[in-house]
Amino acid sequence: MRFGRRLTILVAMVLGFLVLSGHAAQAAYYNTYSDIASTPDTSCCTGVQGFAAGTTYLYSIKNHTNYDDVSVIYRVHKTTGARVVMKNGTNNTSTNTWLGHGNDMTIVDIDGQHHMFIVTMNASGAQLVRLRYDGTTYYHAGSYQLRLNGAVSTPSGVDRVSVTSTAIAFMFKSGRTIYNGTLPLRAASGTINLTQAFNLQVEGALVNGATVPDLGTFANQGFFYDEAKRVLYYPLTKDNRSIVLVYRNVLPTTTGTAPAATDLSFRITSSAYSVKFEIEGVGISDGKLYFSTNRANSSGAHDGVHVFNGYVAA
Repeated sequence: MRFGRRLTILVAMVLGFLVLSGHAAQAAYYNTYSDIASTPDTSCCTGVQGFAAGTTYLYSIKNHTNYDDVSVIYRVHKTTGARVVMKNGTNNTSTNTWLGHGNDMTIVDIDGQHHMFIVTMNASGAQLVRLRYDGTTYYHAGSYQLRLNGAVSTPSGVDRVSVTSTAIAFMFKSGRTIYNGTLPLRAASGTINLTQAFNLQVEGALVNGATVPDLGTFANQGFFYDEAKRVLYYPLTKDNRSIVLVYRNVLPTTTGTAPAATDLSFRITSSAYSVKFEIEGVGISDGKLYFSTNRANSSGAHDGVHVFNGYVAA
């Protein structure tokens, strides 16, 4: 009987250890990053906006802060950090006047050519712009109107969901709400009618296993949807704090409120850039989570593109 009791206690302890170990192994929290390259202010453009991660290069838009009348686009090699301001091949300058606020962008290949789709947040004219690019040169290739229930819609986020032989399906984000929209594959103009899909949980979301009391007051940024893994990444910022929430198993057909993952989160609280550390956009490439920032300290702006250390999308 004494041996039996000891064996029972030992088995219970081992099982308890395994359960606790399994729980710890499932939780993942990332709060450090590495710089890939800086994206310094130009003579016109000081505000980091849209971001996209391609197979080899990272793309970051900077616009004329508070005016939204002119933009530049940086291309950065994701491994070497080699950086260039891309050329507007339409008029052979380094700037363009098409992108408005240029708050978010996504990459789509059409007929073997690379394209960026960028949301402008303009209340008139085009709310979505397409650029075709080849190497370090881009060209205006399309302008589109976005409508929700017949009224102009100015979403702040966009990402590709799927591409077929005839159409591109997008997710758009306005605030915390996701919308669906489709566009004929080769259309250079037209109207995209949006339909509401689902909302993203923010209040009550866990970051490193705990809630953030003022998370509801953080500013909205862009987003990234990993269509292969059905995972959505959503950055939020306030002062020198940036948080990326994660939502699993989301589809265009998802409805209601998508819950934030409780076992995976990202946060940077920057003492080096105490004036501002804003993650503007995120993207996955080769499983790594890259992002762009508006960063500043007492010495001025230090914007750049970066990667979270240690994270590989499962």
